[in-house]
Amino acid sequence: MTTETTDTTASDIPRLKLPHGHTIPRLGLGTWPMLEDECETAVRFALQSGYRLVDTAFQYRNEEAVGRGIRTAGVPRSELFISSKFNKESHSIDGVQRAYDESLRKLGLDHLDMFMCHWPVPALGKYVDAWKGLVKLLEEGRVKAIGVSNFKPAHLKDIIDATGVVPDVNQIQLSPDLARTEPRAVHRLLGIVTEAWSPIGRSSGLRANPLIIEIAQRLDKSPAQVLLRWHVQQDIVPIPQASDPLWLKENLSVFDFSLTAGEMASIRKLDRGEEAARDSDSPENGH
Repeated sequence: MTTETTDTTASDIPRLKLPHGHTIPRLGLGTWPMLEDECETAVRFALQSGYRLVDTAFQYRNEEAVGRGIRTAGVPRSELFISSKFNKESHSIDGVQRAYDESLRKLGLDHLDMFMCHWPVPALGKYVDAWKGLVKLLEEGRVKAIGVSNFKPAHLKDIIDATGVVPDVNQIQLSPDLARTEPRAVHRLLGIVTEAWSPIGRSSGLRANPLIIEIAQRLDKSPAQVLLRWHVQQDIVPIPQASDPLWLKENLSVFDFSLTAGEMASIRKLDRGEEAARDSDSPENGH
């Protein structure tokens, strides 16, 4: 079971404990699809504004820009939690080692706080080997935490059965209208922290939902803040993407209010069901 800790370093963002002993900020910056100067500027401003978790990936083609933003932000490396992900071309024990070194080179860092398998790609049949590569990195002390992304409960069972090692994090598509109740229940049972990509449901227009707008107006908050508060109030780590300075600051300001039980129950009714999420078993999804 994850628990909140008061270990906030220099930031006001509280943290959650991870299975392997480290902690992760309860909200971070997602960097897809930002590139080059936009990405570098957003990362720098975010870190200078108090963000401490930054998420990137090989597939995003922006690790170099993320690295420049980190270096120019002036925030001590020890305060940061930097995470990246590898794709299906690296689904082998040795492939993960090479991918890790390549991410370090692009980011200009000597270590990552977390390295993750981006998609299971079951048709390839190698995600267990990819996980074994991550376990090797962890056992060698090269990375603090290891995780997966877009893994279903069946995929999690496969990698845990093969290694006895539980992921620190599973990053999945998750928002109030894609509440992912079943996988989150499995995560809680295993002690895995749930991280949310697309946490404000940008493609489904959640910010314009009348219920969300009504709650936001009542609390004198923005719709995005209400949506992000829904996550953090349930120990989900959202990683919203933003480059506008106002949005970056706004997204960070979700720890000074709470949603009532009634508001949470009302928002729960927006869930469209598991079938509305991207299917990681489909050959069309994954890289």
